[in-house]
Amino acid sequence: MGIAQEGQVEFRSAPAGVAQELAHAVRGAVLSPGDEDFATECAGFNLVAAHRPALVVVAEGAADVQAAVRIAGLHGLPVTVQSTGHGISAPADGGLLISVRRMNGVAVDPIARLARVEAGTPWHKVIRSAAAHGLAPLNGSSHLVGAVGYTLGGGLGLLARKYGYAADHVTRLEIVSADGELRMVTQDQNAALFWALRGGKGNFGVVTAMEFELVPVTRLYGGGLFYDGEDTSDVLHTWRAWTRDLPEAMTSSVALLRLPDLPVVPALLRGRLVVHVRIAFQGSAAEGEQLIRPLRTVALPVLDTVGDMPYTAVQEIHQDPTHPLPYHERSIVLRELDHQAVTRLLALAGPGSGCGELMVELRHLGGALGRPPAVPNAVGNRDGAFTLSTLTPAIPGDPAAAEVAGSEVLEGLAPWGTGRRYLNFLGGPATTGPDQVRACYDAETYRRLADIKAVYDPQNLFRFNHNIVPSEGLSQ
Repeated sequence: MGIAQEGQVEFRSAPAGVAQELAHAVRGAVLSPGDEDFATECAGFNLVAAHRPALVVVAEGAADVQAAVRIAGLHGLPVTVQSTGHGISAPADGGLLISVRRMNGVAVDPIARLARVEAGTPWHKVIRSAAAHGLAPLNGSSHLVGAVGYTLGGGLGLLARKYGYAADHVTRLEIVSADGELRMVTQDQNAALFWALRGGKGNFGVVTAMEFELVPVTRLYGGGLFYDGEDTSDVLHTWRAWTRDLPEAMTSSVALLRLPDLPVVPALLRGRLVVHVRIAFQGSAAEGEQLIRPLRTVALPVLDTVGDMPYTAVQEIHQDPTHPLPYHERSIVLRELDHQAVTRLLALAGPGSGCGELMVELRHLGGALGRPPAVPNAVGNRDGAFTLSTLTPAIPGDPAAAEVAGSEVLEGLAPWGTGRRYLNFLGGPATTGPDQVRACYDAETYRRLADIKAVYDPQNLFRFNHNIVPSEGLSQ
């Protein structure tokens, strides 16, 4: 395998003849470094790392994915799949990147309350399609994230305390495994793989389609309360106490934001510490107003956007970034959040702390998130009370500095942690190594995942991901 160059970036070239073999086998484009659309297909939302594959297949459907995986396997090319690129873990250097952005069909069955989505479907397409029938998916805070990757990692969304993880509601998956076979996966068909896929991320193949349950939601009482940084202590302590007796219909989080002074950032949030409480309540506006009164009175919000809203506007609750940016994402799961934990967090990330994180966020768990699903899966952390996550700006040429900066807050709250991490809140090569991935599961779950990986991907063809290494005893 030789080296090809594009500008100042080196790319490993594919074995001779592979590009032509792929071109004859797939309907979509096959791109090499230097081709016009190569860089566009490699680009993702999180710019912390760049894919440098030998080849890109722009898949038009499941048959393209099958052919691409089969040929890659024959030639020893490791495979990665990309939809939106929010959850990049390892750059696909020298491998085959399958871009599934064009596979974005959505079909809704309003009678059965089911949706079927293709591999590259972003949440906003699902939200819009479901809303036409008075239904909603269990999506996350950003409407731009891919539905499949989000769900395979668990899926901690805006309705989570009432309905649980998105993975708990998956009913069927269609996946191309490392041998190039297209497998139908349900509770009754390929049951072990069904268990592993729901929580094991992209370790077992390329999911080409996913079917899942929808819920009857048309409107929310939701939005955000923004406070000046000087009110951080009062807001955090009040929010912590407030979460103790909430109904499951209330899902909330709080974030300490330090966003750069750039035109893409709303003027109110630029270059300063802002506390952002996020509210998603499935109930009437009157009930919601009564519930959040302690938050509205603890300090004067500089901006209050909480009110009755259509579910199609849920991206306005968190107001996640819509422009690509480079960041490391880390997380731990907390078993509790007492007064001392909040005091410690304030010392590490509050006013005057010198904290350099773009975001330090607490999400309230409990409710349905703490109960086992009707059909067991690999999603862990059912014993957690909160997640704590950080977004650290990537420092060009100095990954070690970013590693130290991003770890300080989480290490400081480790005494209140369960010892686990949340898989979907790990992003970038510095945060998604084997030890970090293993820490997302209890020992028994991880062993079972590794055993199933050894059955369906014994050579670890799918390794540019939150990688689970195949069990050695089963991969021979």
